[in-house]
Amino acid sequence: MAKATFIHHFRTPRIAYEGPRSRNPLAFRHYNPAEVIEGRTLKEHMRFSIAYWHSFRGTGADPFGPGTIIRPWEQGKDPVSVAKVRMDAAFEFFQKIEAPFWCFHDRDIAPEGRTLTESNKILDQIVAHAKQHQKATGVKLLWGTANLFSNPRYMCGAATNPDAHVFAYAAAQVKKALEVTQELGGENYVFWGGREGYETLLNTNLKREQEHLAAFMHLALDYAKRIGFKGQFLIEPKPKEPTKHQYDFDVASGIAFLRTFGLEKHFKFNIETNHATLAGHSFQHEIEVAAAQGMLGSIDANSGDPLLGWDTDQFNTDVKELTLAMVSILRAGGLGTGGFNFDAKLRRPSIDPEDLFHAHIGGMDAYALAFKLARRIRADGKLEQFVADRYASFDAGYGRDIETGKATFQSLEKLVLTKLGEPAPRSGKQEYLENLLNTYLHG
Repeated sequence: MAKATFIHHFRTPRIAYEGPRSRNPLAFRHYNPAEVIEGRTLKEHMRFSIAYWHSFRGTGADPFGPGTIIRPWEQGKDPVSVAKVRMDAAFEFFQKIEAPFWCFHDRDIAPEGRTLTESNKILDQIVAHAKQHQKATGVKLLWGTANLFSNPRYMCGAATNPDAHVFAYAAAQVKKALEVTQELGGENYVFWGGREGYETLLNTNLKREQEHLAAFMHLALDYAKRIGFKGQFLIEPKPKEPTKHQYDFDVASGIAFLRTFGLEKHFKFNIETNHATLAGHSFQHEIEVAAAQGMLGSIDANSGDPLLGWDTDQFNTDVKELTLAMVSILRAGGLGTGGFNFDAKLRRPSIDPEDLFHAHIGGMDAYALAFKLARRIRADGKLEQFVADRYASFDAGYGRDIETGKATFQSLEKLVLTKLGEPAPRSGKQEYLENLLNTYLHG
């Protein structure tokens, strides 16, 4: 593909790394893609991905007003031609921001037709265009997914819809989405259950809906095996958006669902920072719950506004929050085929194409700095050692017997009555640990 396709959409030059002392707002201060750490470049460690839906389909619209964002390439009467030009702009951006991956919903990249047959033909055209761009730029697909929430047909859910016709339509759409993800070399496939839940139990058979959702997942697994798709399946917990009672509320409920229906060996979790907040958890908590069960898969890198109760999808620049998250991710051994996907959108008044660069620079720098700080924390070992010492009583003797299942109520009672007596209180030293954390963050 000729390089001319990348020239005219953005005036912003390719973003370079200039180091922590740089005051250039269009340069990286902490994310040096070429920096080698333990035999891998930082670009390979971070696996940053750009979310097509927010970055190239977001308009700045909200419930109180229409879109505000200026995108010069959004011109023309033919939706398919516009979709191709939009993709040209997207891949130019991916290159200039040094992102090795991108991800999408099927309806992000290709307009929906009057019938599913027409929609599939349009999608095939855009996928072919994307494949050319991937080959020309080296940018890869982190994951694909299907939009099973925007069209009115999905107002009562997709896999959990009370109408079998809608279930069948959703199955056909996911079948195609799996095929195009395979065609583009996607390393994962995400199930994002935006409307898999209910508003009221007055019209809902909860048990039946959850069984239908599990059946849908099994059908997807069967088809993936049939076409030879080797990517990782991911579930993205999504509380309170938009359904009042989501079946995929948080990681813990997701694990329970997967185990109940025999799906736990096939799925991991794509954890979003703001969804963790909406579920009443911290970002780190959701990571730890997934990691504890070997189900940590990928990250949607955003944040919410603590003063608002909905999914604001902001770029996360909170280095403390991200450092704690990175400590947990590194402890878990990383994300495997997952990555850090910027499922984040510009604020409504940030209307210029250049704002897209500022947003991603901030997010990428914050995550890169957090990664480096987390490595320092783990290498220093003080926090890890404190936790290890706190649980040391379970490493030998009767504590070890408890963990290995050798202890009984009778044996423990005898120990307490004859040897142990009353436990001596031990401080958790939370304030000390918070101060220690700050020596890494601000030292």
